Amino acid sequence: MSTNREERLVELRRELHRHPEPAWTEFWTTARVVEELRRIGVDRLHVGREAMADARLSVPDDDELKTWHERAREAGADPDLLGRMAGGWTGCVAVVEAGEGPTVGLRVDIDGLPRAEATDDDHAPAREGFRSETGAMHACGHDAHATIGVGVLEAIDETDFSGTLKVFFQPAEEVIGGARPMAESGHLDDVDYLYAAHVGLDYPTGEVVAGLEEMLAVTQFRATFEGEPGHAGARPEEGRNAVQAMATAVDGLYGIPRHSDGASRVNAGRVGGGTATNIIPEEAFVHGEVRGATTEIRDYTFERAREVLEGAATAHGCSVDVEVDGEAPSAESDPELVDVVHGAADAHADVTRATRRGELGGSEDATYLMQQVQDDGGLATYIGVGTDHPGGHHTATFDVDEASIGIGVDVLTEAIVETSRRAP
Repeated sequence: MSTNREERLVELRRELHRHPEPAWTEFWTTARVVEELRRIGVDRLHVGREAMADARLSVPDDDELKTWHERAREAGADPDLLGRMAGGWTGCVAVVEAGEGPTVGLRVDIDGLPRAEATDDDHAPAREGFRSETGAMHACGHDAHATIGVGVLEAIDETDFSGTLKVFFQPAEEVIGGARPMAESGHLDDVDYLYAAHVGLDYPTGEVVAGLEEMLAVTQFRATFEGEPGHAGARPEEGRNAVQAMATAVDGLYGIPRHSDGASRVNAGRVGGGTATNIIPEEAFVHGEVRGATTEIRDYTFERAREVLEGAATAHGCSVDVEVDGEAPSAESDPELVDVVHGAADAHADVTRATRRGELGGSEDATYLMQQVQDDGGLATYIGVGTDHPGGHHTATFDVDEASIGIGVDVLTEAIVETSRRAP
């Protein structure tokens, strides 16, 4: 990669890092990406509703969407683009047609996390002046992912790639809500090969993992318990204690039997309820998740979780409403594409270690896109681009080693080109 391009991409990554936006509020981010794509000559751009089907999950309420929409307008986002994204229809699909050949897809995510960023001088973004200005944070490297997507689209024009390249700038990964609507949008219907990538994941700068494994299927849920209030001192027998039902449910969730076919996970991440010490609480909630090594194990665990929640409510004379906030299936990387990526990484001068397989150990909704392509007879892989990060993912001190951006662009570009050469 040329020095000038690398410097431009680092500058873009820092600009994106200053303006993180949580799921479905990536108004400024999408507009800035589109602006950059237009600059480099990408003219087929599907924005907002044009990029996805009506299957979004965990969309914020109207007030929150309007707040972030107005922030994007004040930050200088294109008014026409903002109009097309109204209501939280963020993200875009960029398409480059380069003659006959296969259709290759690349998925990158663009959302930030609703958390504060570190302020001390040991944290490079704070020290060097590109710390978040929005109250959210790019604490998982999605600013680097979006930048890599832009870099690949620019670099592909200088290669002998023959075919069609589609880059999916996906919103709402952090809430497991953005991949399904993109997968069902129709834009994947002709994709023969799909690459997805993530920086870091405890792999150091210079290491590239060609196919990540242990991508757990996940369902995130919200259970709301309703009981009856009562005076805790005068007439406690009149109450139906929703917090008691919730507490029983939490205990039961962690007692769900594991499955003999593979690993499963259960977590009650947020719980709460009640209003005062002298009132029998009439409302309570559990925000939790289940995961499985396969989609089938995930489904088994979620069904058991639903039974536990409903049983706990019944035991305490309450009712419970269970809603799915986000979900994603499991997926496996195809060995044919693992070989392609491994070859591209192994030949790169700045890659110190090219690894065929490694563990993700978590969940990622890119699996929706991977599964869609694979179900249609195509191939997919999920790539780890190592980066030294001083803080763990989702922490206030997370940051990326910007040297990994150029490595990611080069390896992905070469893999995409090699895929077009090998295609029948």
